[in-house]
Amino acid sequence: MKPRTRRGLAIAAGLATLGVAVMLVLKAFQSNLVFFFSPSQIAANEAPRDRAFRIGGLVEEGSIKRDGQSLTVQFVVTDMAQRVPVTYTGMLPDLFKEGKGVVAQGKLGPDGVFRAEQVLAKHDENYMPPEAAEALEKARHGQMPKGMTAKAEP
Repeated sequence: MKPRTRRGLAIAAGLATLGVAVMLVLKAFQSNLVFFFSPSQIAANEAPRDRAFRIGGLVEEGSIKRDGQSLTVQFVVTDMAQRVPVTYTGMLPDLFKEGKGVVAQGKLGPDGVFRAEQVLAKHDENYMPPEAAEALEKARHGQMPKGMTAKAEP
């Protein structure tokens, strides 16, 4: 085999190996990618039905219902324009309260209930995930549902 042919085969094998490695990295990245959606985006059917994603907003006042026999809790996440019922089984963060910011990760069921696998509460009075703050701000500038009022955060 001529040196030129050998060099060409080595370059082709190197490019093929590099292509396979890039493909595997992109596939791993895509499977671990979790998107954020607001309750308004979920109501507009923009959220996926077959993959996990994050929902963020405020825990609606008076919506927390705890099961006395287990660690299951039901609550409603709102962006002041739309509401999404959430169910979660497990220990909630200490800062989880009505009227406070929350981000939950899980899947949306066919019944429209978001089944959370993880719940994160806002960790101090000034912090809210940027996506959740933006979604709440957009909802506040829109039309409020009947009987709901927007409360300003301090």
